[in-house]
Amino acid sequence: MKMKQNNLFNSENKKRKWATIVLHVLIWVMVFLIPYIFSADVERGSKHKVSDENEFLYLNTALNFFWVIIFYFNAVILIPYFVYKRKIVLYITSLVGIFSIVILLDNFLFHLLAIQRTFSLYHSVEHNIIAFLFTLAVSAAYKAISDKTKADLWISKKTSEHLKTELSFLRSQISPHFIFNVLNNITALVRMKSNDLEPTIIKLSSLLQYMLYETDEEKVVVKSEVEYLQAYIDLQQQRYGKELTLKVEFNVNEDWHTIEPMLLIPFVENAFKHGGSLQFPNIQIALSVSNNQLHFSVKNKFDNNLSIKDKTSGIGLINVKRRLELLYRDKHILKIDEQMDWFIIDLQITLH
Repeated sequence: MKMKQNNLFNSENKKRKWATIVLHVLIWVMVFLIPYIFSADVERGSKHKVSDENEFLYLNTALNFFWVIIFYFNAVILIPYFVYKRKIVLYITSLVGIFSIVILLDNFLFHLLAIQRTFSLYHSVEHNIIAFLFTLAVSAAYKAISDKTKADLWISKKTSEHLKTELSFLRSQISPHFIFNVLNNITALVRMKSNDLEPTIIKLSSLLQYMLYETDEEKVVVKSEVEYLQAYIDLQQQRYGKELTLKVEFNVNEDWHTIEPMLLIPFVENAFKHGGSLQFPNIQIALSVSNNQLHFSVKNKFDNNLSIKDKTSGIGLINVKRRLELLYRDKHILKIDEQMDWFIIDLQITLH
């Protein structure tokens, strides 16, 4: 599972890198296709014949390649090593040195292209300073946006990993709690020498199979979760027998929806744990799925004077609240209420 996720992550990274490269190439192609970028200089071109203008076009095109180099050199080397480390004086000195190289290159190309005019240092500086400053500004903006994007991706990945770790931890806490309760049930059946012991163990085996093999998935179909709930309820019904008044209604019209595994069982566990302490337990469980809405309610009679206090009390409900907050933020409504001698849990989830 992890290997599959890593392969998908690496594949997405490669696609993102290639998309970035293609985007950069397209942008620079557009820049090179625009004639006289920052070079439509009246004093250098408009007062002379067309042949001179073409020669300056070649000159500016050659310089454009140097702007590309400066763009990435500033973003990849100068800003990280000087600006980020607060070495501003060295950064400014480097920029002055680079601009001096630009002027020298302009002079070299000026003579290489045999432009029929005297090279002017003043006009060269005037002509190139705007393009130089613009390149630096765009390069700095690109670097800032790039770093912000990488930081956001890292935070998102870190948050996602933390979420997975926390959910895994919460689920691992619920599983031992559930097993502990069921083993107590089996102990009670052994003491009563009940004929239901063997089918109970078989049902427990099926429940453990579900917990071990299906709950490794991030989601399971609602149908599987309902079958799991029914198996657990059957186990409890075997334990209490005729003393238990139990009403169960499962109306799942859309059983293809998926849900986080073992999300609902803590509510049922809680009902049997605290409602079962009465002489005549009364528990009502209802679940329906329709129009992308899951509605789940659990009611049990309780007596404050017979409240159970142990180390595991409340673990299930606390964990399931946290899981709902992590998995279905703003997509669920959980109400826990006490009315007279009834403890009521009502949960609504908007399914994807």
